[in-house]
Amino acid sequence: MYGMKKHWLIFCFMPVVFAQAQSTKAISVVSGPMLGQVELRTASIWIEVSSDITSAALIYWKQGHPETSRKKIYDGTLGKEFNPLRIDIGGLEINSVYEYQFILNQEKSSAVGSFHTKDLWQWRNPAPDFSFITGSCAYFNEPVYDRPGKPYGGDSIIFESMAKDTAAFTLWLGDNWYTREVDLQSPWGLWYRASRDRAQSVLRNLLKNMPQYAIWDDHDFGPDNSGSSYGLKDVSREIFMRYWCNPFYGEDQKGIYSQLSYSDMDLFLTDDRYFRSADEFADSVNGKPNPEKHFFGQKQLHWLEDVLVQSLATFKIIVVGSQTLNPMSRDEGFYKYSYEYHELMVFLNENHIKGVLFLTGDRHHSEIVKAERKDNYELYDITVSPFTSGVAKVRGTEINNPARVPGSLVEKRNYARISVRGKKNERTCMVQFVGEDGKTLYNWSVTEQQLTR
Repeated sequence: MYGMKKHWLIFCFMPVVFAQAQSTKAISVVSGPMLGQVELRTASIWIEVSSDITSAALIYWKQGHPETSRKKIYDGTLGKEFNPLRIDIGGLEINSVYEYQFILNQEKSSAVGSFHTKDLWQWRNPAPDFSFITGSCAYFNEPVYDRPGKPYGGDSIIFESMAKDTAAFTLWLGDNWYTREVDLQSPWGLWYRASRDRAQSVLRNLLKNMPQYAIWDDHDFGPDNSGSSYGLKDVSREIFMRYWCNPFYGEDQKGIYSQLSYSDMDLFLTDDRYFRSADEFADSVNGKPNPEKHFFGQKQLHWLEDVLVQSLATFKIIVVGSQTLNPMSRDEGFYKYSYEYHELMVFLNENHIKGVLFLTGDRHHSEIVKAERKDNYELYDITVSPFTSGVAKVRGTEINNPARVPGSLVEKRNYARISVRGKKNERTCMVQFVGEDGKTLYNWSVTEQQLTR
């Protein structure tokens, strides 16, 4: 009887042990997987794992062809408190679907997905039609550290709507997470905020369904309205590089500006924080724009000018965390940094740069602002905000802003779907502001002919 009782106890205990083992394996994936840059023959795939993971690898294969399976081992450091990792793979075939699975501690994990490499259309076919989705200001409530009162973050269902979109990629326009007072004075706090917010389950499908790219603004860089004086800015830069998979991150290990190309569109992903002077810095000295008040900083601004000149894209999108063209805003923006603003406007005019649009976030409402130029086409700033943070309605003289495209103001949580369609020399860029439920709130479009001198 004693032997039977012993075996019965072991048998009863086994499900508990198995459940614990399954639970341990489940938490080994903190967040992800997330698709990074996917090109013609390369791809980047991201994941964050827990500290119990000591080895990681990626197996991948062409869909329907398991015999093509290959393995890429992660050679970075693991076992820390925060362990985001990126695996870059190459030697892929163009215009092909690949499947993948992460191997963690030598075991197959639940972190699986697929991606589609780009097609080689250049010199062969017309530029492909495509869409991408974009927006800013994602606040995930954490009541113990949030300000008292009504929660600032709203329903996160918008990310489920975005995940169902068939877009080519997602572009995050800054304030992609919100640091709190408890985060800002230590590297640990900054790492915690990025890790905690990225791990929100509502993001899971969006992150794995399409490539993700990003810029930052003040709240995922540092304190509110912060800039170059923030003492932990290099920690913020490291975290940004570890949690996103942009093509590159600034120059000389400074800033996070980058460039992304898709079909006949170039997107210049700028950094409006790392080099930025305080908003309160005098904008003019002796009646002239102050050259010491920086927004992009001269190195980044010269880079932007250089890549704009070289670009052959039909549409050239300058992506900025803060608004750029709005003369009526009482909030921060490029327009209030008159020396660099004037330099860029003169540059665009003198070099006859066609196809320029600005794409921005930050304002907690969406709108399209235009700037008229003498003997040149109008410039437009497409502002998209917020995803989940509080909505900020326009106030005062800005309510009747003459620079706003009539009807474009959206004072609801939303994202934008930006599409490029049409024949060669007849391309159109279309903008849809889309609500939390996936329904269109506003439509606007501009043709390539309208963005030509």
